[in-house]
Amino acid sequence: MNTTTDPAAKYTEETVIDVHYWTDSLLSFRLTRPSAYRFMPGQYSRLGLPDERGQLVWRAFSVVSAPHEDWLEYYGVVVTGGEFTEHLRLLAPADRMSVDKHAFGFMTADRFTDGDTLWMLATGTGLGPYVSMLRDAAVWSRFKRLVLVHGARHVAELSYTTELRALEAASGGSLRLLQAVTRDPPASLPAGVLHGRITTLLQSGELEALAGASVGPDSARVMLCGNPAMIEETRALLHARGMRPVRRATSGHFITENYW
Repeated sequence: MNTTTDPAAKYTEETVIDVHYWTDSLLSFRLTRPSAYRFMPGQYSRLGLPDERGQLVWRAFSVVSAPHEDWLEYYGVVVTGGEFTEHLRLLAPADRMSVDKHAFGFMTADRFTDGDTLWMLATGTGLGPYVSMLRDAAVWSRFKRLVLVHGARHVAELSYTTELRALEAASGGSLRLLQAVTRDPPASLPAGVLHGRITTLLQSGELEALAGASVGPDSARVMLCGNPAMIEETRALLHARGMRPVRRATSGHFITENYW
């Protein structure tokens, strides 16, 4: 969408600090952070880049950085022909980007009122908000156990693996990272990487066996972030297990957010 509001009242202009390509189409980038910008892990920003006419095109990106960090980090995919991402492809340090002054979204861990194990299920760039959560102390103190499941098409798309494995190793067993791909041949996968869709691995019980934790209403709380098909299928599986979504006025067992 194009902005027609007074820029001073709506957004700030920030500077690109760093751009990192994980693959030809997956990138993360860091911006300067406005001193007044506040967010909770799991929320997203609205970012703006000018089109050929000089008018801003806005898109939502989950924040990957932690609330205590001095920069804003984002993780996204470049879509060929995309109105926003074709300009994102050209992003370089010292470039400028518009950032809405407010953070948005309700996929935050504080919405759960109970539960011992937090399951964080992501496909593709839906991983971003969970990296933010794991970089912050709050989710670690809120739950006894954390299970992060990241699904992608190819092993090369399993971004942030080095950082996440280091967190897992330092967690004393409180964090379990499970990664799965769908398009690489099973025989070619590195040790520890699973083959199959998240929904298939959940339905078969393989994820629970590897995590050493069950997905059910008594102790598990689940976050789903990624493509709509994964979310709808997983919602059905969770409903079948007696789990219900968190609502604004009522407690529940899972939270969802579509994210490509």
